[in-house]
Amino acid sequence: MMATLAGKVALVTGGSRGLGAAIAKRLAHDGAAVALTYTSSPQKADEVVRDIEAAGGKALAIRADSADVEAVKHAVAETANVLGRLDILVNNAGVAAIAPIDQFSIEEFDRLVAVNIKGVFVATQEAVRHMGEGGRIIMIGSVNSDITPFAGGSIYGLTKGAIASFTRGLALDLGRRGITVNNIQPGPIDTDMNPADSDFAKEMTKMTALGRYGQGDEVAGMVSYLASPEAAFVTGASLKIDGGFAA
Repeated sequence: MMATLAGKVALVTGGSRGLGAAIAKRLAHDGAAVALTYTSSPQKADEVVRDIEAAGGKALAIRADSADVEAVKHAVAETANVLGRLDILVNNAGVAAIAPIDQFSIEEFDRLVAVNIKGVFVATQEAVRHMGEGGRIIMIGSVNSDITPFAGGSIYGLTKGAIASFTRGLALDLGRRGITVNNIQPGPIDTDMNPADSDFAKEMTKMTALGRYGQGDEVAGMVSYLASPEAAFVTGASLKIDGGFAA
């Protein structure tokens, strides 16, 4: 185990699979105790916890739908109560829906806003109540806040654009408290929801400068850097990790 984040406690929302699982494991590898939330995959969440514990780390899985305000509040409080503090919040939980604007249902719109915007707001608001100097808020946004090169992605891009804007304002609000706020904007990443071997991926891959999908561990590495003392002077930034997708 590395000790870059020794003594720190992190909460990763949506940490049972995909990017969230990779991020939780990397932060634990770097020395942090990690809590992760999940909605419908308790087995996968438990598997992440077991992997972290088997490597000598400390982890906690908490059931919390990011669209449920009280569940998000509980998850933050549980993290601080069980693990003793909260230093790092990674707002990773998110949902996506793609449809033409005239076919996009109000129910789908409300779900995207509830998880991708309101859930992030609630988790952040609650987390900063526990954070002191050196606290870290890390958003997992999307390159689609800047570029959406396929039809039907406007509402998803809208929610991720809101996160980029929120990051800038929040960095100013929290800077005097020594808390940094940054937004990671992944491009095409190989996950269960967006596998690199799908027909959709074949088209997306052509749009990257590197000619491939990214890996969850690569995004986790950027999260680890922003959570570390080395990134103490980085705040208010939206940083792309997209293989040149938006180049």
